[in-house]
Amino acid sequence: MVYKFPLLSRQEIAEMLGLAESIKDTRVYQEGLEIGREQGLEQGHDQGREQEGQTLVLKLLSRKVGKLSSKMESQIKALPLEPLEELAEALLDFSTLDDLSTWLQNHNLEQ
Repeated sequence: MVYKFPLLSRQEIAEMLGLAESIKDTRVYQEGLEIGREQGLEQGHDQGREQEGQTLVLKLLSRKVGKLSSKMESQIKALPLEPLEELAEALLDFSTLDDLSTWLQNHNLEQ
């Protein structure tokens, strides 16, 4: 029934139907809440993995090739997880900042 009122908020529909607080006790509400929690946990987990990966790659690059420019740091922090993992493997062969710059250019990440 809720789908018939796409422009109304949950609260407006609840008030219209006289449900107010009792809507929280419904199965559909509880299932929706659980789905939202699961999606939030998954998203948080993915973001955490990305942030940890960025931190680790930045530390390894600094030790391997020296201090990175703020531009390079920003580019690396903007990498999605898959290219970040590729960079983590590639950095083992780097010896200079030019190697990193070349990698970023080859992956269309340096502008």
